[in-house]
Amino acid sequence: MDFSKLDQNEKLAVYGAIAVFLAGLISNWGGLLWLALLAAIGVAVVVFLPQFSKGTALPGSKGSLMAGLGLVALGAALIEVLRYLGYIGSTFGSLSTIMFIVAVIGAAVMAYAGWQELQKEGGKWQFGAGGPASSSATAGAASPAAEPPAAPAAPAAEPPPAPAAPPPMEPSAPASDFDDEDRPRDA
Repeated sequence: MDFSKLDQNEKLAVYGAIAVFLAGLISNWGGLLWLALLAAIGVAVVVFLPQFSKGTALPGSKGSLMAGLGLVALGAALIEVLRYLGYIGSTFGSLSTIMFIVAVIGAAVMAYAGWQELQKEGGKWQFGAGGPASSSATAGAASPAAEPPAAPAAPAAEPPPAPAAPPPMEPSAPASDFDDEDRPRDA
């Protein structure tokens, strides 16, 4: 784990994940907060997996995974807040309630950092094996100046010659030349 290789959004997501995990365990509120704890572990895996295993591809883009897990954690935490709103108000000074509120704030931080990472990648959700696996180590090492210059574009091929115009048509006979016999009859 090398924090110096992480960008700002990844560091912020890790801080939020640590807050959710530790404060969620200390608060011991249970319910859907366990889903937020699992999402915090998932965010830590998404952020640090490219450092631990260079050949492992993530199942989607890093921003999509971070944003998705952060939103799951925030949603679970907010549902718990709504479930226990009265209890939170009556026990606001207790350690477990304060730790629960810290966990909710950590989930919001994770969701924000994931959303910022997703926007940095272009704002497109990419899940599944088809998504590009990005790691901060490779993204940080490859700078625009380090990329080789693009090859000049090949000259465009000359368009094929236009087809020859059809010969001019002879003028048609005037309408008065038709016989009355050729005209369709009304029944």
